[in-house]
Amino acid sequence: MDIEFYFQPVNASLSEYDKSDIGSSIIKHTSSQLPEITEEVQLVLLGVNEDRSSKGNKGCGRGSDYARTYLYKLKRPDHFHLPIIDMGNIFQGETISDTYYALSGVISYLIKRNCIPIILGGSQDLTYANYLAYENLEQVVNLVTVDAKLDLGDSGSESIDSSNFLSKILLHQPNYLFHYTNLAQQNYFVAQDELDLMEQLYFDRLRLGEFRSTPEKAEPLLRNTDVLSFDLTAIKAADAPGNALKTPNGLTGDECCRIARYAGISEKLTSIGFYDYNPEYDNEGVTAQLVAQMIWHFIEGVNSRKGDIPTLKSKDYLKYKVTVDGGSKEIEFLKSIKTDRWWMNVPHSGPKANRFKRHELVPCSYDDYIEACEENVPYLYVKIHEKMKAG
Repeated sequence: MDIEFYFQPVNASLSEYDKSDIGSSIIKHTSSQLPEITEEVQLVLLGVNEDRSSKGNKGCGRGSDYARTYLYKLKRPDHFHLPIIDMGNIFQGETISDTYYALSGVISYLIKRNCIPIILGGSQDLTYANYLAYENLEQVVNLVTVDAKLDLGDSGSESIDSSNFLSKILLHQPNYLFHYTNLAQQNYFVAQDELDLMEQLYFDRLRLGEFRSTPEKAEPLLRNTDVLSFDLTAIKAADAPGNALKTPNGLTGDECCRIARYAGISEKLTSIGFYDYNPEYDNEGVTAQLVAQMIWHFIEGVNSRKGDIPTLKSKDYLKYKVTVDGGSKEIEFLKSIKTDRWWMNVPHSGPKANRFKRHELVPCSYDDYIEACEENVPYLYVKIHEKMKAG
């Protein structure tokens, strides 16, 4: 696939930074020819100037270069050893579907080459195109959104927009979505029938208050995802004014950076997107700076990965077998010697066993292990087991 004609080069004016800044070591698409994608390249930044399907936040298609301005000027620590390419911005297609096609094709092209795309939106409906990239790869995936709402919208509408893209992913056939999680949900924005649907489908959600009191709960959820979609409307207005839909409550800037780092250290995650930044509403570039700092923390996380991907035959893991449910079931846990992180084995032997193989070792917490030691089947085990049965 020739992806070069999809891209507009990086704006030449974004060149004011010091030698110690991260911008000095980013390989940029500054001419008609894209930088070479090699097996060594791990991180690829790309903007998408598309907001025609935005619900109430038109103008967010112009945000990518503002975020770049601040990202380029952040300092690069010595341990940032992975190469970074900035491919520029994907041209807006003649139709929204054309933009989706270009973005999904580019993402699948990059993932095949062991790259991690960092997407600068644009409106959050671009998450749909990100998901389609994995359909191109025929890979069953887990999706996490950081969002105050559940973007289920009008599932009967033929068009896709930033308020209903999630329902379009759920209804899309063939379906390659295994699990979905929403972080930082604010329940006063979510209807009861939406909450009921999340329960029926055995999906996860971590409310804003739960995350704030125990932020470490987000780590296993992010460790289990392939795709992260971050809607800036999940951030409180004081910390991210650059959005027409901002509200007084939400995540703080440092909490956002913590989520981004958790995503970066996840060995499973292969693409991330930041959406709905609107420079028209930004106050002195505060939101653009926060987006840049979230990307910095994500890059820092990726550079800190430990190769912590377990198998049942792995030697660098302690294995614990716990009898639960009155002795009728045995659950196997793995604990990493390198990082002290936990996984739970949820085996599946049905007709779709190969389809779900990479989802059988589920990231979990020490609390899940303790719950099993008390002879209770952890709810996480139940959810994953039921999802595999449903196929």
